[in-house]
Amino acid sequence: MLTKRISLYENKDYPCMDAYVLHQIGEKDKTRGAVVIVPGGGYTHVSEREAEPVAMKFAAAGYHTFVVWYRVNPEKYTDPVEDLARAVAMIRQNAEEWRVDANDISVCGFSAGGHLTASLGVFWDKPFLSEITGLQKELYRPNRLILCYPVITTGEKAHEGSFQALSGGDESLRELLSLEKQVSDTTPPTFLWHTAADEGVPVENSFLFAAALREHKIPFELHVFPFGGHGQSIAEPYVNLDCPQALSPDCAKWTEYVIDWLKK
Repeated sequence: MLTKRISLYENKDYPCMDAYVLHQIGEKDKTRGAVVIVPGGGYTHVSEREAEPVAMKFAAAGYHTFVVWYRVNPEKYTDPVEDLARAVAMIRQNAEEWRVDANDISVCGFSAGGHLTASLGVFWDKPFLSEITGLQKELYRPNRLILCYPVITTGEKAHEGSFQALSGGDESLRELLSLEKQVSDTTPPTFLWHTAADEGVPVENSFLFAAALREHKIPFELHVFPFGGHGQSIAEPYVNLDCPQALSPDCAKWTEYVIDWLKK
């Protein structure tokens, strides 16, 4: 495996992404799908618990993986989504060298990283994003979204901390950043999972996004586990040492479910 940290902007060490590119064995020209991982952290930090451990799970299933370390507060909207768009575009631009299937790039986000992932999913074809990145929208279009206990709504079930950090308290952004209201016919197919017991980001966030996908006839798969708190990551003890109260071993099945979904 080739591991490498790559800056997303010239002459800047951060924001960046970590690349885990699998060695080719046998067929040198074979391409693989890629999974771009977007950890959570409430837009105040980027969670290590949802970074490399998740990358290793997808790598074990045969995917090239990339972890995006994006800008957070005091930086504001639209900086994080610009960072993610640039990361996906960079993977497509280097698809031949890294043996990535450019038509098989999924973006997997957790909590506030799920909000960021969903933002790219609903905004990828909007003019403002191509204007701020200077890139063609086709370069950063996700083929699929994977949303893990995502922050979605600014309504009644909002995770207020994430929106305050992202918007800087600008109330005029609430409607735009309530992503269940931004789903369209061009939103990619989506896999979602959550726990019914999540008190940090209520499960209604996933329900609202799934309902919007259904309204627009976008294929989706939704799993709700009965137990477990917020911040499960891959739901294995070695990852959740700093958050043991969240752990529910049943939730570890989500990685099996999503890999089956990707292979469909």
